[in-house]
Amino acid sequence: MRVATWNINSVKARLDRLLGWLESAQPDVVCLQELKCAAEEVPVAAIEAAGYEIAAHGTGRWNGVAILSRVGIDDIVRGLEGQPRFAEADEARVIAATCGRLRLWSVYVPNGRDVTDAHFPYKLAFLEALKSTAAGPAAGPAPFAVLGDFNICPSDDDIWDVEEWPGTTHVTKAERAALAEIESAGLTDVFPRALKHAWPFTFWDYRNLDFPKNRGLRIDLALVNAPCKNAVTDAWVDRNERKGKGASDHAPVVLELDL
Repeated sequence: MRVATWNINSVKARLDRLLGWLESAQPDVVCLQELKCAAEEVPVAAIEAAGYEIAAHGTGRWNGVAILSRVGIDDIVRGLEGQPRFAEADEARVIAATCGRLRLWSVYVPNGRDVTDAHFPYKLAFLEALKSTAAGPAAGPAPFAVLGDFNICPSDDDIWDVEEWPGTTHVTKAERAALAEIESAGLTDVFPRALKHAWPFTFWDYRNLDFPKNRGLRIDLALVNAPCKNAVTDAWVDRNERKGKGASDHAPVVLELDL
């Protein structure tokens, strides 16, 4: 089974890119983040015509997650147990489904904005809810994976220049500790191959020529439990999909599983 996670940065604006990538990469399951549209606005017909069922969770122009599958999609759940709200809004940040033998979640962790912003404690509260909800399936006997945009660099190596990000979100001790707590529930960060350069960054800002200069971050992660980890035969960042006109600012992370 080939499974991928990709922050698409607007599924409607990048539909042609998505359909082209589905045809060329041939993933069996794709977790999407940042749909930037309500669930009823997702281009379901075009995705189904490409051979994929889709389950989406979106409430408007921000956030939004989905799972695309050509190996079945069952037991769909939207949201987390005890998921916090921000500014009294229920944000569409998690969707879960069973695809084939794999139980997986597509997750879009809050950005945090700034350590002094109210969005930062919201991010930490979201990560706590993620840990609590994931603990059960992570410890279970079935293959389980949490994939998505975590908006956290797990280590200093996962940022092109840590000196450029002193005390900012994505690299704080609090965020990394929260991520470590999630992993302590029985999940492992699958480290992908880099198809170019020395490190598998997954995000490059549109500004300042960050992509051609490879000034990136590794913030799109695949956390898997032991049965899933034992099935991983390969993993890589499809950096080529970040190239060209109309690309997302994230590249897909792809896993090969022998289930």
